[in-house]
Amino acid sequence: MKKIEAIIRKSKFSKVKKALHEVGVNFFTYWDVTGLGNEKEGHVYRGVSYSTSDIQRRYLSIVVNNDFEEVTIKAILEAAATGEVGDGKIFVSHIEEVYRIRTGEKGGNTLK
Repeated sequence: MKKIEAIIRKSKFSKVKKALHEVGVNFFTYWDVTGLGNEKEGHVYRGVSYSTSDIQRRYLSIVVNNDFEEVTIKAILEAAATGEVGDGKIFVSHIEEVYRIRTGEKGGNTLK
């Protein structure tokens, strides 16, 4: 099993969520985060300059069976990309085991 963690633009969340549902990833956790990145430019609104060094993003945490790893990553890459600095990152790590709390069942079948 794999844990896929993605940090994406908040504006791309709906598109990423739809892309994940289309490939069969129907359960994941997400939350709003603030981070620092490579974006160095500020924005000016009505003559006032605002720093963009603190970047608002959405963090997704997805655990999938090994056979869903590539399709999940591809869905995120295609849906979240704008081609600009600040599109985000995807991290992949190995999951040793997973348990369903309700039944005590363990293994990859608990992800279905």
